[in-house]
Amino acid sequence: MTLLETELYIKEIKDFFESSLSKNLNLYRVTAPVFLKSKDKLNDELSGLEQPVTFEVSGEKLEIIHSLAKWKRHAIELYNIPLYKGLYTDMNAIRKDDDIDAIHSIYVDQWDWELHIDKKDRTISFLKSIVKKIYQSFLETSKYLETNFNIKKKLNSEIFFITSQELEDLYPNLTSKEREYKITKEKTTVFIIGIGDKLKSGISHDVRSYDYDDWTLNGDLLVYYEKLDIALELSSMGIRVDKASLLRQASIKNKELSSRYHQNILNEVSCYTIGGGIGQSRMCMYFLDKEHIGEVQNSYWPKEEVEKYKHLKLEK
Repeated sequence: MTLLETELYIKEIKDFFESSLSKNLNLYRVTAPVFLKSKDKLNDELSGLEQPVTFEVSGEKLEIIHSLAKWKRHAIELYNIPLYKGLYTDMNAIRKDDDIDAIHSIYVDQWDWELHIDKKDRTISFLKSIVKKIYQSFLETSKYLETNFNIKKKLNSEIFFITSQELEDLYPNLTSKEREYKITKEKTTVFIIGIGDKLKSGISHDVRSYDYDDWTLNGDLLVYYEKLDIALELSSMGIRVDKASLLRQASIKNKELSSRYHQNILNEVSCYTIGGGIGQSRMCMYFLDKEHIGEVQNSYWPKEEVEKYKHLKLEK
């Protein structure tokens, strides 16, 4: 596959998947910000250790987004999105502190989506129903590529759901990443529920920010990627915090809740939502059977990465 052919297939994948996702989740497309005011505290803090790229304009400090997890909940209200409808954006972020390897880049492109839900929907069963709808878009995209371009991927028709605690109980002597690999290689498509809280071992399965996902009602969607023999995370999502879960998680992380975003949740004036992100480059990498994420996006790669993968021509 030439570089130009790759780009043409990327557009086909993105255009089809975006349309399918919008239909299956009842989403409107809105324009995404690339930067936010630092004082509004709407940027994703990720693990809390990463620092955003910042700059000043007219004395105002702005920061390049990490993701739009918190902004989208605000946007649901801003656009007056009705119940059981939502929005999605083409998000382009810079995560300068991220690791760089075959599946990680400091440039992050994903569909960030958010759905307006009712308080009664804050359940595991509702979370699973949304995961299945998103996965349906992956299956539809796979069928489209096979029918029109003879690009075939062996996607399992069913998702295997497991909690992070059940996974630890199953493989107590493995690390969280080793557990992900083990279960995903066996089941092909896996959704791990409950990420952020400490498990019985005293260690969290993975880190999640305290103030957007409810750690008991979130999770990651992974597929087994035979090309690299890894568990590849394609999407992270969760039902968003309510007053009780925000207070509990902020207490665990010893965080103050002083921003307008936090106060709206504590005063119970924010709407209830579920949302997440779906990696565009990772999805294209998966469907096009690429060895490195740099084959489907333009980013920065250190010299040792360029040399290691010189046969792929990461520098375009």
